[in-house]
Amino acid sequence: MIRGKKVSPVEVAEAYLQRIEEQNPRLNAFVHVEPERVLREAHRAEDAVHRGETLGPLHGVPLSIKSSIDVAGYRCEAGTKLRAGYIAARDAVLVDRLRAAGAVILGVTNCPELLMAWETDNLLYGRTNNPWDVARTSGGSSGGESAAIAAGMSAGGVGSDGGGSIREPAHFCGICGLKPTPGRIPALGHFPASVGPFAQLGVVGPMARTVDDLRLMFEVMAGYDDADVSAAPVALRLPAGGRAQDRSIGYFEQDGRTSVTAETRAAVRDAVGALAEAGFQTAPFRPENLEQARDLWWKFFGIAGGMLLSPMTKGRGQDLSPLLRQFLGWVAKEPTHTGHTLLYTWLQRDELRTQFLAQMRVFSVLVCPVAAIPAFRHGERSWQVEGQEVKYLDAWSYTEWFNLLGFPACVVPVTRSAEGLPIGVQIVGRPWEEDLVLQVAAAIEARVGGYQAPQLKPRDLVAP
Repeated sequence: MIRGKKVSPVEVAEAYLQRIEEQNPRLNAFVHVEPERVLREAHRAEDAVHRGETLGPLHGVPLSIKSSIDVAGYRCEAGTKLRAGYIAARDAVLVDRLRAAGAVILGVTNCPELLMAWETDNLLYGRTNNPWDVARTSGGSSGGESAAIAAGMSAGGVGSDGGGSIREPAHFCGICGLKPTPGRIPALGHFPASVGPFAQLGVVGPMARTVDDLRLMFEVMAGYDDADVSAAPVALRLPAGGRAQDRSIGYFEQDGRTSVTAETRAAVRDAVGALAEAGFQTAPFRPENLEQARDLWWKFFGIAGGMLLSPMTKGRGQDLSPLLRQFLGWVAKEPTHTGHTLLYTWLQRDELRTQFLAQMRVFSVLVCPVAAIPAFRHGERSWQVEGQEVKYLDAWSYTEWFNLLGFPACVVPVTRSAEGLPIGVQIVGRPWEEDLVLQVAAAIEARVGGYQAPQLKPRDLVAP
């Protein structure tokens, strides 16, 4: 519409700023917005249109960024009082690339303290609510992003994901999200830094309302940067072998350990049925050793992560949020790594990754749940699912496996629960095959589900 001069970048920016003014008080998704700065960027974008300049693929499009990623002049506090007031001096590499494509940055969004939770709440800004039901979480750690995009306060945005932190919020809020292969999009400018074990687990990636928007943002941000420790100069392309439909797709409804809701299983079946209609070959398939993958992920993310956070948080208990204190309490129950245990965990991870890749020689893509449940009520820590108690740390294992393995994974909304909450499915591919993952996600979106605007309940109209 901007290219065709049907709307101007200024009109678009004003519309989004108005939406933020209306919706952010009840959702608390944005933590730093500067309307004057946004409008200055939009005016520059409008002038470029009038001058007939070459326009980038995101020219004038208003985007948001998770507040753990550097945006020059904006807060990058990662939800912690330990970084309160920190203002980024320069843009992260991915933000540079978005700006070069013409994007207008609206502001930065809320996240849990130091990103260590699957819901968004902290002592700096409080909790973020789900646009479908403010009594429920928008997810974490990219919960501010998911709420902002789902509620129409942002056209798209950027999150980060070390254990489901893009995919779980996308599932909870009914939008799309992509966890790419580590190194595909430079993670430079993210805090905490993606180094050591977290260079394998943690990535940055796009979040948007549609798969097409997701792909557009991904193509702008992706590309080699030699300062990223995981980077590799791999071109964006469909892997050799012809059409996406020529690839076999395996699917499973649950992992045999953690039950998922009946509606979640039905969403997987709906997605697989849509793929069959689109000409894909599908078959039931559940990879082996999923439980080992979950256990190894925790040894990196939980135990090693707790060790890395310890020097920063030691003696600062009064400044830490309940969510982070709870996470550190879980970690404290585990023996810390020695050099031997960390090395052994790393060796096991690489052996397991080799086994998974061998299994996926037959099935290039997997379709499975994102989580055991849809969005949960604030403060909940366990749920009864199909007669089984599902605990907080277990409900998200469906995403954690693929962080450990370094596989790209996309979430697309498919259906809603009996309570009207979104339910997405997860599409997983082999490393560096995001293009194939996005093609499969688009085929599902075209036939079932897809983004729907949140339906507000009467009680949601009053800020809690």
